[in-house]
Amino acid sequence: MAIFKIVHITKYQYNWPIKESINEVRLFPHNFKNQDVLDFQLLITHDPHVEYHQDYYGNRVANFNNLEAHEEMVIESRMTVRVNHSLKIPEIDNTTVEGLQKEKREKIALLRLSYPEATEKQKEIDAILATINIDNKSVIAIAQACNQYIFENFTYTKGITNIETTIDEILELKKGVCQDFAHVLLQLLRTVGISSRYVSGYICPNESGLRGEGATHAWIEIYTPTQGWLGLDPTNNIWTMDNHVKLAVGRNFYDCTPIKGTFKGLARQTLSVCVSIGYEDGRHYEEINDVQLEEIPQEISEQIDYIEQQQQ
Repeated sequence: MAIFKIVHITKYQYNWPIKESINEVRLFPHNFKNQDVLDFQLLITHDPHVEYHQDYYGNRVANFNNLEAHEEMVIESRMTVRVNHSLKIPEIDNTTVEGLQKEKREKIALLRLSYPEATEKQKEIDAILATINIDNKSVIAIAQACNQYIFENFTYTKGITNIETTIDEILELKKGVCQDFAHVLLQLLRTVGISSRYVSGYICPNESGLRGEGATHAWIEIYTPTQGWLGLDPTNNIWTMDNHVKLAVGRNFYDCTPIKGTFKGLARQTLSVCVSIGYEDGRHYEEINDVQLEEIPQEISEQIDYIEQQQQ
């Protein structure tokens, strides 16, 4: 069991004032049998009115508008979470893919999570599964073998992919970060017919030196009728442990995006994310990342260039 105090600060900055910023936030830690939320606060610039609801996958979601003109917006979540993954590996479970069929017929959500994405390189996915040799193996054994394959054949490399990178591109590069590996693992498992979902959260640093520590992290969960949802981390080739803190679940990254929104105005924006993690023994870890955003359309970029020239 472990208790973490996590502060997640997201800062948007604009080179010209913008207005009518409309946003959706999924930064609320999950309450489930292995994770208790002891305290949570959400702080937003200008203290706007916030509406809360639960989405299809059971995630808590906040929506707010910032209508006034502004050049900066900061969203800060503060949480205290107790995690207790008492089992580092799941119990022996002989459930097969065929054994999942009855569950999927009765639970439509499981059926939705068992369909792979449409990709051009599906034959490569099939070839990987043939290499692993999944015949006559249980769901857990297949998932663990796929997890290990990604860990051994893909290189953890920051800065070469982004949130728009496709499964086809990841298969071509054989490189990426946690969210890329999670998407490939989901494609492998869903091709077999295993219900699995994307998980966003944090991996809190420990002495084992796991990859992706400190910042936001991603992994996957598979479903078995006897044990429910079980977490697998392909970035580190492990089952989830006490230092995995879960935020949101969904079909893919887009269902779990921590913050997404839009605004009115012509401006270039920058985004930085700071994650601070505190431990019971007084240790403290902090990481700051500048996030690569989507490229703005050429037409908008030219308009901003024109405005900037007029201001010189």
